[in-house]
Formats: sequence, C-alpha cells, structure tokens
Amino acid sequence: MPLSRGPDNATACLALADGTLFFGKGFGAAGQTTAELCFNTAMTGYQEIMTDPSYAGQIVTFTFPHVGNVGVNPEDDETADPVAEGMVVKWDPTEPSNWRAAEPLVGWLEKRGRIGIGGLDTRRLTRAIRQQGAPHVALAHSPDGEFDIEALVASARAFKGLVGLDLAKEVSCAQSYRWDEMRWAWPDGFARRDAPGHKVVAIDYGAKRNILRCLASAGCDVTVLPATATAEDVMAHDPAGLFLSNGPGDPAATGEYAVPMIRDILDKSDMPVFGICLGHQMLAIALGAQTIKMNHGHHGANHPVKDLETGKVEITSMNHGFTVDSQTLPSDVTETHVSLFDGSNCGIRHRERPVFSVQYHPEASPGPQDSYYLFERFVSAIENR
Repeated sequence: MPLSRGPDNATACLALADGTLFFGKGFGAAGQTTAELCFNTAMTGYQEIMTDPSYAGQIVTFTFPHVGNVGVNPEDDETADPVAEGMVVKWDPTEPSNWRAAEPLVGWLEKRGRIGIGGLDTRRLTRAIRQQGAPHVALAHSPDGEFDIEALVASARAFKGLVGLDLAKEVSCAQSYRWDEMRWAWPDGFARRDAPGHKVVAIDYGAKRNILRCLASAGCDVTVLPATATAEDVMAHDPAGLFLSNGPGDPAATGEYAVPMIRDILDKSDMPVFGICLGHQMLAIALGAQTIKMNHGHHGANHPVKDLETGKVEITSMNHGFTVDSQTLPSDVTETHVSLFDGSNCGIRHRERPVFSVQYHPEASPGPQDSYYLFERFVSAIENR
C-alpha cells in the first residue's frame, strides 16, 4: 500500500479501529504495535505504570501532561522491563530533573522496544475512550514521517482484543523463587528481610514487585510460584497462607487453570487466602461468581472505595478492565468494598473462612497507601489460624 506523510512533520500515528487518526511526535523505539487503548489518571508513577504486568496488551494514555520529568531508575521498575505496549502523552517528554533519575524516559523506552507518541489531545482521546469503550488501536513511530495509513487501520481492526485472552502465562515467572526485599524506606532504600516469617506462597499472575515487598514487610517469608502452579505445587511448600497476585488479560481465560487450583486449596486446607486485582477475580470465580468486561476500566491513583463493613472510604490505586459481577456472588460470600465512582465490586470475603480479596492495589506504587492494612490483615489471619 502507498505510504503517506502525516501533518506538521509528524513522526508517529495512532490509528483507531474506527478510522480515527491522531498524529504526533514519536519517541522511544521505532516500529509498530497493536493493542487495546486505556487511559490512566495518575499524576505520578509513569515508570511503575509502564512496568506493571497488568498492562500487557494495552497502550496507556496518560491524562497528566508532565511525563518524563523525573526520569527513570532501576528501583522503580515493577518488573524487569516495560510491559505496556506503548504510551500516549500530551506534551513531549521532558529531560529529567530529579536526584533519583538514572536515565531519561525516552532512551529507556528506546532500549526496551516500547513506542511513545507525544503532542496529542489526550482530553479528546480520553473522552472518546469513556464514551465508546476502550478501542483497539495501532501505534506507529516512523522517524522519516511516512505511514501506511490503510495498513495501520486494518491492523487495529484485526486486533482480537483482551476478551478470552490469557496473558498471565506470558508475564508470569518461569520458575519458583524466594522474595525477601521489603518496602523502600529512607535513607537505606530497600532492606532485606532476615527475620523468620510466616511461610506464604504467592501465585504470580503478573505480580508487581511492590506487592511482594509489602508481603515481606508485613512479616511474610515469600515463595513465588508460576501462574500455572497446581495445588500440589503450592502444598509442597507447606505454606501458612496463599496470596493471589494481580495480572493482565481476561480472568475467565486465566481461570481455566487457576480456578481449579484455588478450589483444590480451599477444599483441602483452611489456610488464609488473599487476592489482589486478577487474583481477586480468580478467587471470586473459584467461590462461584462471574466476571464481566468493563467499558473502559479503572486506571488511576485517586479512586475512592468504600468499605461497606466499616463505612471507611479509602483512596486507592486501580488498574483493571474486568470486574467481578457482584450480582453473581454466592450466599456464603459477602461484598466488602465498592467503587464510589460507579458502584462496581472492589472486594469480597468468605463469611466463614479467612479468605478475602480486593480489586484495587493496596501496595500503591504509584498511589496512596490508605489500604496497606490489608497486608497486615492477611498476616493477622495467618497468626490467628
């Protein structure tokens, strides 16, 4: 197909499946990718967001315009490399001005094969996502400014989307490992846990490092197992508790192998179980509920959540495009938290057993730390057992 040049010396193009085109300045790696497009309203933490495994298969539109101003550094990675397919920003990324910066964002993205586009009207794009749902898109960065527009739109239309897609296997660890690093604290940074702790197995559906740090800081001796671990794999470590991590993709697809393992554990053991995000959805399905795809999902660090049992409102970090359908919760499971934005489910617990989960991210990174108490609740449940 013929190549064409974008307007105003554009070097990047974002093509939506409906044919809408956005041109801007490309940065990071050159090339092309297809994904689902979402937006994130957090004012900080672009590096943590880009390296959050829950963003596999997605391109992130940042509604806050100041991106790149604190650079990047190894301590803020939530996994080894960026997982989000690309990023969309209003203003071109700036040079870093922060004492922790190890390198600029643009070079970091280029070395790690991730595409960015700047100069877009992110308000217009965000409104489109809210009104029409998370669209399928193709993002291209062409330094010479030439694009095959028809091929880009066709690529966006050919993207199958996240429904029915199991991405947890792609971002999970390949083999088990121990984790002892704790939360960052001034002035020493990340300390190592050397005291005895409660043995906990964490299932890695795409676990963020800060979740594992929170578990270690709360008093857990953590062993991480791959997403496909069986109940026998879990019980071989003789754990006092089971943790189910965050992750990407359709929970119904991941649940094909994750749910039988969780049900087996629940049938054979009375150990406490704690889930976050995809882990929350896996637990809900295992207990008898169902999940549904959201219009545009929840992605940000300012989401108010109400604890229905205490009346307390927490400001939380969220990153999910699927949600538990609270209407399908069985009688022995109670809804504990709801979103004050749209009333969607944000937490459950079993009425008779120390089994609970939340949809949001109590480890933050980025975001507020209102919900760290959930890790302490998990440890208390282990100690009470």
